[in-house]
Amino acid sequence: MAKSCTPIQKSLAWCQGTPELPGIKRRLYYISKDQIVQWPTLTRDANGRLTSAAYSGNFELVADATWKFIDILPDKSQLTSEAQGEYPSMTQLNKLTAVHPGVGVEASALAAYVNNCDCVYLVETVRGKYRVVGSEKWQVKSTVAQDLGQGATGTTSTTLSVEATDECPAPFYEGRIETEDGTIYAGGTSSGSTSGESHLDPTEPTDLSGH
Repeated sequence: MAKSCTPIQKSLAWCQGTPELPGIKRRLYYISKDQIVQWPTLTRDANGRLTSAAYSGNFELVADATWKFIDILPDKSQLTSEAQGEYPSMTQLNKLTAVHPGVGVEASALAAYVNNCDCVYLVETVRGKYRVVGSEKWQVKSTVAQDLGQGATGTTSTTLSVEATDECPAPFYEGRIETEDGTIYAGGTSSGSTSGESHLDPTEPTDLSGH
């Protein structure tokens, strides 16, 4: 029987004057893959082709596990994606650069941990959409660089660089995010939040500098 190859292409419209706000927000979340017992899924057709770039379902974690956060400098941080490989096996290489201002004990310990751990990251865009950096299929490479600054006008930083192969540019996620501060519903409100925002944004940023 002949294989069915129904086209899945769709039109891509854009209304002139629609603002496309760039950038990511000041807090991202991460967790080791060994703390995830079940992944959300990407929708596919009968031939295995992706029909959506948004996950369906939730990240289900082991008992008592939570997503940890890293506060970053949004103006110095960025999420990008580029194609890699050869036809018909091309994938996307999603790259995250996240700059944390501190260089103290906690920031240095974080570096030692993520350098040798297969982690997944959740990044919130300025428009309030969460993107996933990391795939169940491929290992995620995380590396950390630290700069203690130079001279009286220098600046300190701990820079996290992540490279993650996936089937599409950083998939969208609208499920639960179980954090130390409560549960965030990426597609709606957070438990215990009165602001109605999808992000539990503290009054004061958490200090990972160790000072």
